[in-house]
Amino acid sequence: MWARSLAAALLGLPLTVAIIGLLALLWPGDPTRTTLPWLLLSFPLWIGVMSLAFHARSGPRAWGWMGGLTLLCFGLIHVARLLGWAELPA
Repeated sequence: MWARSLAAALLGLPLTVAIIGLLALLWPGDPTRTTLPWLLLSFPLWIGVMSLAFHARSGPRAWGWMGGLTLLCFGLIHVARLLGWAELPA
């Protein structure tokens, strides 16, 4: 239980930031109009992401899934930037 709790506490926020960042980056439209809805969505998503850790059968699986998804989302952000799908400041 402690391993899953630590996975939720330590990997929940980075995974949420990565998901919201990826969605906000690739969402069409003016970022000044879509920033507030994404920020408002981040807290409920954070709670949902943290609850995912408790659906894992064990602590190492929770760390693996959440860590892997976090790396995947941040990797997709960098791939989108390298392919020119989104412009991010350097």
